[in-house]
Amino acid sequence: MKNVASRKTDRPVMALLDLLGRRWALRVLWELRAARLNFRSLLQATGVSPSVLNTRLAELREAEIVDHDADDGYGLTPGGHDLLARLMPLQQWAEAWARRRKSER
Repeated sequence: MKNVASRKTDRPVMALLDLLGRRWALRVLWELRAARLNFRSLLQATGVSPSVLNTRLAELREAEIVDHDADDGYGLTPGGHDLLARLMPLQQWAEAWARRRKSER
C-alpha cells in the first residue's frame, strides 16, 4: 500500500486519514454506500474529473476499501462497508453540529 502510506508517520490511523483526506475520496465512498456503480455513473454522481476519479479508485482499490467487477462496476468491500459504518456516527455528529451552528446565528 505504498500510495496509501502517510509520509509523516507509520501509524495506520494516520495513513487512513491521509487516504480519506484526499480530494473526492470520501465522496466516492459515499456514492458507493448503497449500490455498485460503473465508472460513468460515478463520474455523474461525483462531478469529479475522470483522471482524479481513476486515481482515487486505484488508491481505494489498493487499500482494499473498494473493489471492481467487470460486470457490476465498483463497490465497497466488506472492509469498506465496515469503514463507512464506523464513519456514520461522525456524520450524525456533523449534522447536529451544523444545526447548532445554524441556530446560533
